[in-house]
Amino acid sequence: MSKLDWKAIEKQSSGSTFDLEEALDSLKYNEDGLIPAIAQQHDTGEVLMMAWMNKLSIQETLQTKQVCYWSRSRQTYWRKGESSGHQQTLISMAADCDADALLLQVDQKGPACHTNRRSCFYNDISEQKVTIKSDPIE
Repeated sequence: MSKLDWKAIEKQSSGSTFDLEEALDSLKYNEDGLIPAIAQQHDTGEVLMMAWMNKLSIQETLQTKQVCYWSRSRQTYWRKGESSGHQQTLISMAADCDADALLLQVDQKGPACHTNRRSCFYNDISEQKVTIKSDPIE
């Protein structure tokens, strides 16, 4: 299958379209076939979490609109909220300009973090200390 030239896309105007399979094949996956995906709440802009996706989890997410990641620790697909009920519904997906990261705009049901916090990014790091900035949701 031919690959999409992401550098050439930089010169294209808004509204230009490209073949999905070529685009997915052309993403810059790491040596394990994974690409980082950042989940962001679509209506507030809150960054919820970062996880990994592969081509099949991206395709499933696009088809079902329920976000599916690849769990590196379990070496299997992780359908967000499958056991907890804290699902992520896909609103939109975008690749960055280098095609090496994805941004998922989602509608998060319940907390996104396994610590039961809304976001995984609750550790505020400053010059002198780390401060916890949110409590788990009861």
